[in-house]
Amino acid sequence: MRSLVPAHCDEVVVLGAHCDDVAIGAGGTLLTWCLARPGLRVRALVLSGAGTPREAEERTALASFCPGADLEVTVLDLPDGRLPDHWNRAKDELETFRRTCEPDLVLAPSTHDNHQDHRGLARLVPTVFRDHLVLGYEILKAEADLAQPLVSVPLTAEVLADKCRLLHAGYPSQQDRTWFDDEVFRGLARLRGVQAGHRYAEGFHPARIVVEPGVPTGAA
Repeated sequence: MRSLVPAHCDEVVVLGAHCDDVAIGAGGTLLTWCLARPGLRVRALVLSGAGTPREAEERTALASFCPGADLEVTVLDLPDGRLPDHWNRAKDELETFRRTCEPDLVLAPSTHDNHQDHRGLARLVPTVFRDHLVLGYEILKAEADLAQPLVSVPLTAEVLADKCRLLHAGYPSQQDRTWFDDEVFRGLARLRGVQAGHRYAEGFHPARIVVEPGVPTGAA
């Protein structure tokens, strides 16, 4: 399977409705890119959890998932599970955040996600990041909402092991969740890896992609 490699990626924005969304959906991708590109700018916005123990978890965890990165994390206090009731504020906060960054890539929830907070944020993203490459990550949970992703980021066995370890270390408050275990994390990564022609991978749903043909060296 042929791969498309970005010409450059200096800044990545990661967006989550809750603390741990980004790490679960795209933690392996962040680890891979940050290890490959020291100093990568990562700007994170999480809509809920501010002022609770989950904020401290998120700040510590994202730092571990972005080794060597120029990382800034913003955590807001929107009520968990109530984003549709706070649509205007979520939109305003996302617009304010947008003015602080100029990313080459945006990682956000997928519009296929049936969780109201995930889906709400996913629908807001293209109204704010209008001219950007947006990839929607997937979160395996009780809802039967997984769709076949069209974009894959391969993960090495070492990165996947680190992802699982860091998820457990970073989010102790989630240990009692029935879906928060290595079988879930590794199972989905193995499935996406098979589909991508690799051992492991994370899958993403593109909002929009523009393919421009390269110009051969020496061409007029």
